[in-house]
Amino acid sequence: MPAPATCVVLGLGNTLHSDDGVGPQAIERLRSDARVPDDVALIEGGTLGLELLTYIWDCSYLLVLDAVDVGQPPGTLVRMSSQELQTLPGKGSVHQLGVADLLVALRVLASRTPEVVLLGVQPASTEWGTELSPAVAAVLPALADAAIAELCHRPHRQEEITT
Repeated sequence: MPAPATCVVLGLGNTLHSDDGVGPQAIERLRSDARVPDDVALIEGGTLGLELLTYIWDCSYLLVLDAVDVGQPPGTLVRMSSQELQTLPGKGSVHQLGVADLLVALRVLASRTPEVVLLGVQPASTEWGTELSPAVAAVLPALADAAIAELCHRPHRQEEITT
């Protein structure tokens, strides 16, 4: 994995649990997308949990891509940031150690608190399997497009370019 960067896209999930693998699959898609700005680190975080702090503790902008159970129809894309993420329960992510837990640790331990945006996809299934469900597979291109839009319009991008 790369050294800490100012802008990090973190794909979370277990690729052996069907739709839970949407985060890592989105990272793979973004790796071959020429629209990703040069200053962005793409990290497939899998299910590493708090071990990921090493790679994100010093970033100024963190974009998380993950399967998130928000009680919507499968394949629904959701965007959460700032206050919404602070109210996300520890079990909001489909992982043992949730996104909320990682963000709490980041707020406590980071040298600065980054701006954090979560792009989530409502899973249809997190049972054993290496394929995404049809509903989640169909939304994968839209998730990548939404990630590109977030990266190109992040608030601190102009500051980073001019400094």
